[in-house]
Amino acid sequence: MKLIWNPFINLWNHRSLIKQFTVRDVSLRYKGSLLGIVWSFITPLLMLIIYTYVYSEIFKAKWNVGNESKLDFALIIFCGIATYNLFGETISRAPHLIIGHSNYVKKVVFPLEILPISILFSSFINFLISFCILFLGIILFSHLHLASFLFLIILFPYLLMISGLSLFLSALGVYLRDIGQLIGVIVQALMLLSPIFYPKSVIPQSFQFLYNLNPISYVIEEMRNITIFGFSPNWGELLMQSLFGLIIFILGHYFFERSRKGFADVL
Repeated sequence: MKLIWNPFINLWNHRSLIKQFTVRDVSLRYKGSLLGIVWSFITPLLMLIIYTYVYSEIFKAKWNVGNESKLDFALIIFCGIATYNLFGETISRAPHLIIGHSNYVKKVVFPLEILPISILFSSFINFLISFCILFLGIILFSHLHLASFLFLIILFPYLLMISGLSLFLSALGVYLRDIGQLIGVIVQALMLLSPIFYPKSVIPQSFQFLYNLNPISYVIEEMRNITIFGFSPNWGELLMQSLFGLIIFILGHYFFERSRKGFADVL
């Protein structure tokens, strides 16, 4: 049981430091810009407009759900992209994280494991801003369901999984510098191979099992079903995903702790 609870206890004990690094990461992202953090609101809003135009006007794409308007389609797409970006942004930065903070490695008392967690929280802030815009769009142009507010429950296993992968990749990136290039390709590929721009129902039956193996597909589908369509969560699947996320988190934390002993020698 100690193997399960120790990572959580450790992070809780350093919660103040995690908060400081999260705030610092968010502020550095917009440092020197005229509008600062306002860009966190402007960027997803502009992307929502662009997706609406490209997919509804140029590609003439449809989701085929009831009396679907162009704005409905844009909100469906935007929900999937915002959900995936939480994963993509965090995972893309993870392999270079420890290398970029090499000055902390030789500080024996510094808890290096908070670095991957802080960039996840930084990405999570951007995700929440995007979802505020999504909810505003739903209120103005569609119908907000009570089930929509359950989206945080779906995020729990998702955040666990991302945390575990970030810890694993940030440690691995110290020893294998090329992993960052590979992860960049994988993140782009997963974006196209996840049901973001198309419903899972259009995928040929022979390839359905691949999408069922992709945990990101589940999260995107459930987030869309809950926030846009107002369906209740699939509680059985949620339990399985939570167990999967917990295992990934524990394994990622274990690998990080075992690997950190050699960081100073490599850097």
